[in-house]
Amino acid sequence: MAIKKVAVLGCGLMGSGIAQVSAVAGYDVTVLETDQKFLDKGFAGIEKSLGKLSEKPEKTGITPEIAKEARSRLKGSLNKQDLADCDLIIEAIIENPEIKKKTFGELDAIVKKDAIFATNTSSISVTELAAATKRPDRFIGLHFFNPVPLMKLVEVVRTIATNNQVFEEAVEFGNKVGKVPVRTSDKTGFIVNRLLVPYLLDAIRAYEEGVGSITDIDNAMKLGCGYPMGPLTLLDFVGLDTTYYITHVMFDEFRERRFASPALLRRMVLAGWYGQKTGKGFYDWSDPKNPKPNDAALRGLE
Repeated sequence: MAIKKVAVLGCGLMGSGIAQVSAVAGYDVTVLETDQKFLDKGFAGIEKSLGKLSEKPEKTGITPEIAKEARSRLKGSLNKQDLADCDLIIEAIIENPEIKKKTFGELDAIVKKDAIFATNTSSISVTELAAATKRPDRFIGLHFFNPVPLMKLVEVVRTIATNNQVFEEAVEFGNKVGKVPVRTSDKTGFIVNRLLVPYLLDAIRAYEEGVGSITDIDNAMKLGCGYPMGPLTLLDFVGLDTTYYITHVMFDEFRERRFASPALLRRMVLAGWYGQKTGKGFYDWSDPKNPKPNDAALRGLE
C-alpha cells in the first residue's frame, strides 16, 4: 500500500514536528486534537519552524516554495471521522497507555482496514497498544526525537505480530521524511533509551554521591566524550518528570538497579522541578540563554 495521506494524533511538540516533516516530504497531513487552542499553538510552531528553516535553504534544503507547499498540505481537525481515508495514523499524545489504547480503539472502527497504526511512544509496550485494536499486524512504533524537524533519527519498532511488509513500509516512510530509520524490536526502551537512560541516571547518582558538581559532570562528558551537551543539561531538556516516568516502566521490565530512579530525581519531581519547562531542574532557567547550576538540588543531603 502506498502511503499518501498521513494523520497525526496530537499537535504538541512531537506531533507538530511529525506533521511538519511529513508535509515537507509531500504527504497530505491531518492533525487531530481535542481543542482548537492546541491546534492553533501547534500550527503556530510549525509556521515559525518552517520560516526559520526556509531562511537558510542551502543548509536545510527547504526553500520558501517548499515551505509554502508544505503549509498547503497541512490541516487540523477536532473530528476523528476526518481520518477515515488516511493511510498512516501516527499517535503522539500523552504518554499514558490507557488513553492511547482508548484512542486507538476508537479509531480502529473509523479508519480503513488497511491503514497502518503507529505510536511515537518512547517507553510503552507497542504490543500492548496494538492489542487494543483489531489490526495488530498493521501496528508499529515510529519513535521520533525532539526537535523532530532537526533530529535525523527515527526508531522503527516491530512487534511479534507486525506484518513484514508493513514494517518495511514504515522504514520507507522514515526515509521519505528525511530521517535515518533504525530497525528495532518491541523491547522496553528500544535502542536509544535502553542505552541512554542508565547513563542519565548514573549522572544523577554521581552528583548525589559528590563525584562532581553539576557543571563539572556536564563539562566532563562534553569535553571528554564529545557529547553536544552534558547529561544533567539533557535531563532538563527531556524533562525530569518524563525521565522519572520512563524509569518506572523500564525498572518494571528489567528489575535492575541501572533502571531504578535515584532518590534525588524523585524529590525534584515531587518539588515540581521538571527542568527547562518549569524554569528549574538541575539548572535555573530564569535566563534561558544563561542557565545557572541549581545547587539547591542537594539541599538536605550535605
